[in-house]
Amino acid sequence: MTTSPEIVTSADGTPIAFERTGDGPPVILAGGAFNDRTTVAGLAATLSADFTAIAYDRRGRGDSGAGAVYSVEREVEDLAALIDHVGGSAAVFGHSSGAVLGLEAAARGVSMTCLAVYEPPYIVDDSRPRPGADLFDRVRALIADGNRDDAAELFLVEGTATPAEAVKSMRDNEIWGWFTGLAHTLPYDLALCGPGNMLPTDRFAKITVPVLVLDGGESDGWMRVGARAVAGTIPGARQATVEGQDHGVLRRPDTLRGLLTEFLR
Repeated sequence: MTTSPEIVTSADGTPIAFERTGDGPPVILAGGAFNDRTTVAGLAATLSADFTAIAYDRRGRGDSGAGAVYSVEREVEDLAALIDHVGGSAAVFGHSSGAVLGLEAAARGVSMTCLAVYEPPYIVDDSRPRPGADLFDRVRALIADGNRDDAAELFLVEGTATPAEAVKSMRDNEIWGWFTGLAHTLPYDLALCGPGNMLPTDRFAKITVPVLVLDGGESDGWMRVGARAVAGTIPGARQATVEGQDHGVLRRPDTLRGLLTEFLR
């Protein structure tokens, strides 16, 4: 996006930047790790025929402030401030750790009409190694030392189970600069997912808003199993698979239009 963003002030005074696209009921779009409002802009445009799509920079990204000390509660307050600003209630869509943010907000009673999430990265089987409980501390230490490259690599290899060989190739690609530019926010994503990416079944079982949980037909098995476990945890939640897509579905936002338009209305 090239236009100047609007700003809403969160509960702790942190400015949160966002842009609106379209005209209709509001839906707020929350991206995951290595994402800012530009990476959900395609989905905002896709939904704009039916909704006012709100693409925003999560705390510490883009034009949004970082706040003094990060906590999950502060990010939930950011989302609540956006919802209040656009009318007091809105639909929410979250991708990856942005999906976790939406689920945490719903569990804490943030006012939303409904919530759609795509592959919240919880690990519920033994098909991949679970990240170390101290991954947050190790990534944060690398960031504090100014070592963004190794922080991004550690997050990808241990946090997302991306093969080390693939990450080494990525480091030689120009896209790597995008990853290191947002590396300081990786501890935020790790804090949201919690140590070991354990599914908080007791907390999510208290969610009362309508929830749609999506996974991609070509995604890694652990992500698909995790998504379905999330759906099974939330009373009345629906589950659907976006055939032919993987975790990078935001690069092909048109594949989400039908499911989201039907559910979010």
